[in-house]
Amino acid sequence: MKKKNDFTFWVVIALVLFGLIGWAVYSNNSPGKLDQFAQCLKDKGATFYGAFWCPHCQNQKQLFGNSAKLLPYVECSTPSRQQLAICDEAQIKSYPTWRFADKTELTGEVPLSQLAEKTSCALPT
Repeated sequence: MKKKNDFTFWVVIALVLFGLIGWAVYSNNSPGKLDQFAQCLKDKGATFYGAFWCPHCQNQKQLFGNSAKLLPYVECSTPSRQQLAICDEAQIKSYPTWRFADKTELTGEVPLSQLAEKTSCALPT
């Protein structure tokens, strides 16, 4: 009887794990409500420089929800928190930094409305 209970336990665990993996894959691939806005930022030449360990960068990405995957994001940090050459060459001094096609930049957590104004990209209503 014990073997049957052990088998049932592992079957349930496997089903739960497969369900969680399926949910994670689906939720990361599903369209976000700001997909067009994020794509427009990229098309307009905006670039978002940040670091994986930067809480303000994470907050900035969270504003975009599932659409964050479409952002024109450049990772500036190595796992040991050294700045990567691409960001040294771009003279990035703080995170997050948004650089625009006209060579201007905004630093810190930038509201979506300000990004829309700067790039003429429409925010969804």
